[in-house]
Amino acid sequence: MRPNSLRVSRLALAVNLALMSLAASQSVLAQTSPAKTDEKTLGTVRVTADKPAEIEAKSTYQATTTTIGKGKQALRDIPQSVTVVTEKLIDDRNLDTLKDVLHQTAGVTFLAAEGGEEDIRLRGFSLQQSGDIYIDGMRDPGIYERDTFNYDRVEVLRGSASMLFGRGSTGGVVNQVSKQAFLMDQNEVDFTYGTGNYKRLETDLNLVTGQASAFRLTAMKADAENNGSGSSIDKEGAAGNFRYGIGERDEFTASLYYLKNRNGINYGLPWLAPDAQTSGLGLIDKDPSAYYGVDSDYANSDILHGTVGHIHRFSGQAELKTVFRAGQYNRDQRASAVRFAAASAQPNRLAVNGATISDNTVLTRGSNNKAMDLEVQSLQSDYSDKLTLLGMKNEILSGVDINHERRNTYGFVTPTGVNLAKSNTTLGDDDGTSGVTEELRQKQRSADFDYLSAGAYFQDLVQIAENWKLLGGMRYDYANGEYRTWGVPGAAGVTPAQYGKVTAERGRHDKMPSKRFGAMYQPSAATSFHFSWGTSFNTSGDTYQYDALGSNTDPEKSKNVEVGSKLEFFGGDMSVRTALFKSTKYNERNTDTDTVNATNYVLSGERYTKGAELDLAGRITPAWEAYLSYSWIPVAKISKGALTGSEQVGQRPGLIPKHQASLWSTYKVSADWRLGAGVAGRTKMYPQLINTNQVEGYLTYDAMVEYAATRDLTLKLNGTNLGNKLYADNVYRGHYIPGKGRTFELTASYKF
Repeated sequence: MRPNSLRVSRLALAVNLALMSLAASQSVLAQTSPAKTDEKTLGTVRVTADKPAEIEAKSTYQATTTTIGKGKQALRDIPQSVTVVTEKLIDDRNLDTLKDVLHQTAGVTFLAAEGGEEDIRLRGFSLQQSGDIYIDGMRDPGIYERDTFNYDRVEVLRGSASMLFGRGSTGGVVNQVSKQAFLMDQNEVDFTYGTGNYKRLETDLNLVTGQASAFRLTAMKADAENNGSGSSIDKEGAAGNFRYGIGERDEFTASLYYLKNRNGINYGLPWLAPDAQTSGLGLIDKDPSAYYGVDSDYANSDILHGTVGHIHRFSGQAELKTVFRAGQYNRDQRASAVRFAAASAQPNRLAVNGATISDNTVLTRGSNNKAMDLEVQSLQSDYSDKLTLLGMKNEILSGVDINHERRNTYGFVTPTGVNLAKSNTTLGDDDGTSGVTEELRQKQRSADFDYLSAGAYFQDLVQIAENWKLLGGMRYDYANGEYRTWGVPGAAGVTPAQYGKVTAERGRHDKMPSKRFGAMYQPSAATSFHFSWGTSFNTSGDTYQYDALGSNTDPEKSKNVEVGSKLEFFGGDMSVRTALFKSTKYNERNTDTDTVNATNYVLSGERYTKGAELDLAGRITPAWEAYLSYSWIPVAKISKGALTGSEQVGQRPGLIPKHQASLWSTYKVSADWRLGAGVAGRTKMYPQLINTNQVEGYLTYDAMVEYAATRDLTLKLNGTNLGNKLYADNVYRGHYIPGKGRTFELTASYKF
């Protein structure tokens, strides 16, 4: 057993004993405090809300509860903005990936990172894939294309959230909520056929196995020659969930999740200067489905994780939930970085711009290959209780989490005498028929990272008056990281004597508190107004590596201030969320040449965003349902930073449009027919690190027609980007990845 694994086991035992002790003491407090006279200690406690919760996710766009705040809570009792995309909205819009889902949540943009990753931005701040994406409240740190086949819903918590989740969480977090077994036999099979020879089969089978037990199996298989954005699809997945003692005093759960991606990859296209006199950022006028990589490019990933959990319900409303997950993430990417060839290689020997570009324009295809594997073990225990202390109602949340992550990164070596250079192509040749033999590249370990983190938190929501509640929380985190680099032949600065040996060792440990405060005024069951303030932090090891300066640099810090409301209309059938916010990263790592020193980065940078948000979801009438997510960020500024470089003090950072929205609405015109339509888009914005020219905004239009052929069989036709709009979706300073072009998909759903 590795030393860190031993530490995890010992610490896990200690914290669970501590939590059981806390639970016992809280139970005593509850018994000695004023309580409702109808509370009794029962041999069996059963909760019957499982079936309605499942039905709600599939039958409405509206969500009234969330699990993103540690345990199930009413959205109105969270003094912070949360956007929820339910299973019904995912199904109605045929959203197959997490990225598709996040397109429905305003304030979210995507950076086309150098490694081919999708770096998600929320309120202008990066959501690190290693720390800000979760499955059922536990970190999902792998880099892979996430599929929706096992989603019950997706929750987006906006603003600082380190008090709940630890490192990261500056812009917010994304929580993927998995489908769980429930006490009703219900089965569904969906088959979709669409543009680009797209085929997708999904199954969702729920079987009651006992009085208080059930098993649920979801599975997916999909493939396509071109999914509308220039790359192929070949993936499959399955997830199983078994629950025993559902709603009883002791409930147990076991889950297993598997996803295999063998997809193509579109790394993007270079920006086009409109003409010889300007250096603006333009798009190449080609169909969004055009592809200029080679046919040997791919984005492979294999994900497998298992989860076991236990819930113990004490008398009263106290609950202790403990979950353990172990996972393995493997990634192997071979991509073509497409660029314009030099002027000397062009047919007219002129630099490429809007005036000289043609189908004969020559494109080069470099290689951007990434390979890594990641092992994760996570333990999390959360205790919650509702009790009366000193005459005031309290809702207590407390817990601990421990995470051990180990990642190996690999470099590629081309054997002597082997030529794996990719041939050039032209703008008129977009079929990707030329390739290389990727199997000849030799994969060797280039770095490894071992990370152990642990955190403990306590939060209390106190009702201080009839309509007023105050929330206060504190968390403390400890993290220890060890990073090593290994000599790979051909790597810069590596001598033959260092091949296969450790070339550098770096490490650091961090200790960081996080705080959260909120106040809520709730004059009625349909209205809730809130104020919140919270902090977050980002460590140097968030990207699973330390450079020479970063290993000596303390975490960055951020804070978020928000005023907002959660309102219900039309008898509670429509929920509306509003927010005014300011998010600030106030000690950003800086390489200012006047203040940087020889051993570490200077934490002297600062940037912030200020804006407003609006969400609505639910029914306007029994037949008319709508969903809207809108963000307005008029102010985004770098207030402190480097004296030289591409980002200047006073400028607006990249990937922050002033306006962004997604609107979708359906209407049931008869008992058998339902129609839907939507529009989504954003205004112009700067790419990362470029503050001279902007990327143009866009609008796309979607539609849906659904027909209930029988009680059990439904046919649905979806049209996406009906105008075949060419726009930059993932944006980087050197290239962009076009958004998905016009596609049509026909889905047959059968329930039994």
